Amino acid sequence: MAQQSKITPRDKDYNQWYLDVIQQAELADHAPVKGCMVIRPNGYALWEGIQRVLDDMFKETGHVNAYFPLLIPEEFMKREAEHVEGFAPECAVVTHGGGSKLEEPLYIRPTSETIIWSMYKKWINSHRDLPLLINQWANVVRWEMRTRLFLRTTEFLWQEGHTAHATEEEAEAETRQMLEVYRRLAEDTLAIPVIQGYKTEREKFAGAKRTYTIEAMMQDHKALQAGTSHNLGQNFARAFDVTFQDEEGKQQLVWATSWGVSTRMIGALIMTHSDDRGLVLPPRIAARKVVVVPIMGKKGGADIRPEAQQLADELGLGRAVHVDDRPNVSPGQKFHQWEQRGVPIRIELGPRDVESGQAVVVRRDTGEKLFVARAELKEKVAQVLDDIQANLFARAKALREEHSFSIDDKETFLKKLEEPGGFLHAHWCGQTECEANIQKTTKATIRCIPLDAKEEKGVCPFCGGESKQRVIFAKAY
Repeated sequence: MAQQSKITPRDKDYNQWYLDVIQQAELADHAPVKGCMVIRPNGYALWEGIQRVLDDMFKETGHVNAYFPLLIPEEFMKREAEHVEGFAPECAVVTHGGGSKLEEPLYIRPTSETIIWSMYKKWINSHRDLPLLINQWANVVRWEMRTRLFLRTTEFLWQEGHTAHATEEEAEAETRQMLEVYRRLAEDTLAIPVIQGYKTEREKFAGAKRTYTIEAMMQDHKALQAGTSHNLGQNFARAFDVTFQDEEGKQQLVWATSWGVSTRMIGALIMTHSDDRGLVLPPRIAARKVVVVPIMGKKGGADIRPEAQQLADELGLGRAVHVDDRPNVSPGQKFHQWEQRGVPIRIELGPRDVESGQAVVVRRDTGEKLFVARAELKEKVAQVLDDIQANLFARAKALREEHSFSIDDKETFLKKLEEPGGFLHAHWCGQTECEANIQKTTKATIRCIPLDAKEEKGVCPFCGGESKQRVIFAKAY
């Protein structure tokens, strides 16, 4: 356990607060290689929870898991020119192996489209082979210049789905379906409200026909891209000559999608819910949902540790309940440590509680204390866990709504962007040059064009060009 330590307040230094929360909750640490991280057991438990939820949803929608090599031949990367151009600055390249210079350099995967589509060429021959719905759980390397634990690291963990379809309509339906899967993960499990939309041409994934995204707002009012789903059109099929014989016997190019979320979701989780006391976790993702702290009475009094263990067993939550009966740590220290780790519920049990047939239930999200009869404890804990999950989502959504603004002029745009910051719903002319200029002068990017955006004639506040709908601008991670 970490020693009792203070966490920098959010309003004093948000970036340091974020790192302090990670350190005190023992989620991750900096690795010896600059820009890389070690994910500690508490942090990896969160990733395992995300994996379980997503993997079930993937399999419910007909997808299967496979694994592809880490190393990609340089020739593969060069086949899809737009894709390579997009990733070239971030690529790590292996030039030597076994003590000798390699005949052909090998790229450490920044993403796996090229290696996967080289295999799909071997596996796809007929319309009967489609659709091909494969997901991979893997690590990737992108040589980032400025890194931050979980949010942007040189190596990170993710899942990447890659599917092949017979028609453009099927590929588009798949892309939208997986975006909805990511929305369900974010909102239903992680209690992070998101906006679904699609990226501009300038912001879309290299080589994609269209990129869909879910965008979340963090507590400092910046945006975070939480997941993306790409309709790749026929670009990769064309680059790797992946064709199939349709029902009429004609050769057709395959239609493709790819989609992924990463350990960045843990960063989103931290920044959406945590407070100045440490990590706050929604119950549905918390590996430990309840910690029971037996509070010993005077020396020579009855040992209530067996009673605490019995109470924990009665809750019926299995490994999600932990009894902290360490003898050399004071109750106050235990309370502080479990608060920093974000456990949703703490149950305090002292000799008087045992005598009176009750326990004290403490909520991590609000700090509220409830005195609950033992006979009602199991039902009450289940109810409180549901309440915490709902409250965290509602709290995050209220923050987003409070810091979302409809903007019609440049002066207001610039003012709101700096203070208080947030999501600026503004018109945009649709020109990439104007979009680039806005980012250069304000550091704001178009996060997405919302899927539910209504047609509305207007004027771009920066160039005066005509606009048909509002898009979302924000500063972002």
